[in-house]
Amino acid sequence: MEMIHQYGFILLLITAVFGFVMSFGIGANDVANAMGTSVGSGAITPKQAVYIALIFELMGAYFAGGEVAETIKSGIISADTFAGRPDILILGMMSSLFAAGLWLMIASHKGWPVSTTHSIIGAIVGFACITIGTEAVQWGQFSGIVGSWFITPILAGIVAFFIFISTQRLIFDTTNPLKNAQKYAPLYVGLTIFIICIVTLDKGLKHIGLNLSYSQTILIAFVLLIISAITCFLYLRSQSFLERVKRGGFDGVEKVFNLLMIITACAMAFAHGSNDVANAVGPLAAVVSIVDNGGIIEGKTIMAPWILPLGAIGIAMGLAIMGSKVMSTIGTGITDLTPSRGFAAQFACAITVVLASGTGLPISTTQTLVGAVLGIGFARGIAALNLGVIRNIVVSWVITLPAGAIFSIIIYYILHIIFN
Repeated sequence: MEMIHQYGFILLLITAVFGFVMSFGIGANDVANAMGTSVGSGAITPKQAVYIALIFELMGAYFAGGEVAETIKSGIISADTFAGRPDILILGMMSSLFAAGLWLMIASHKGWPVSTTHSIIGAIVGFACITIGTEAVQWGQFSGIVGSWFITPILAGIVAFFIFISTQRLIFDTTNPLKNAQKYAPLYVGLTIFIICIVTLDKGLKHIGLNLSYSQTILIAFVLLIISAITCFLYLRSQSFLERVKRGGFDGVEKVFNLLMIITACAMAFAHGSNDVANAVGPLAAVVSIVDNGGIIEGKTIMAPWILPLGAIGIAMGLAIMGSKVMSTIGTGITDLTPSRGFAAQFACAITVVLASGTGLPISTTQTLVGAVLGIGFARGIAALNLGVIRNIVVSWVITLPAGAIFSIIIYYILHIIFN
């Protein structure tokens, strides 16, 4: 308590800086990963990826994220464990933020797409073990984390494999690809809009007073499917589209998927903002709440209004400054992507997210998208895959948890010495 009263403002200032580091790391790694297929396939430029991330991540965090942040990420440890010891929890949250952000930046520098969630969980477990003890950790939660290393990439890879095969057989490997693109592309467009709507609406846009039941969500998504499919059908037969194809201004078939990639890039940024941004700055919100309440620890904390903008700006800067290597790994390192291949990967990722949320499967967006890109590579043949890059990615997934824990322990001891 004495530490909080004596150093309250300094603690908040340092934690805000650490929160910015964490957000920067998320932008450099997690968001770069989500944008990698779009940039690697040529659908958008790196500069456009930064603009999309800044706008849609912030929108997702505000509209679909929620005002309440978890004090302890993902229930790995209980807030009750720290009853009467707010100073330990504050230093622990500070060390976890900085440790996870530091690991994300190291992984980004190496071009490794790793899980933000696993980084922060590893960091929190690290400080909990050296302060309260191993009994503070709910080890049963880790079965889901380990399972996500295998379940989600395999599921997304299988879905991406069949989506890619379907586009090849229905459109590209035919005597008239453009005609078949005009025939089948509206179906792909409609299904894309349908899945995106479910991902977005199923979260419940509570901030704007929109609380939908699952049946209402399905109905709205289906209506938008019909509208978007009809719109695409008419556009692909319009005179302006046909004239552009005749003039050779672009490849009409890939241009259709190019448009889909842009839509999915925006949707993935929105979904990421709603899912991960608020959670990632949860430790920052926890520290702010504890300091403001004079050392009282609450299980849930109301997000201070300045926290999400800080996170959004950090994400955009991280993506712009350090995101290129991870985008390169996802977009070109695993296998070569075109807009149609990138679309198959993004679409498979979105479908997997919907299936996982509906069945309660453990999910990592990073590992899901990597698995989807791998599925595209397998569909083209094993020779199309860069096995060295894949090996490095898998190793980085395994060492993320212990790396976050080790960094967190070191930083905790440094902070403990400084403030005591």
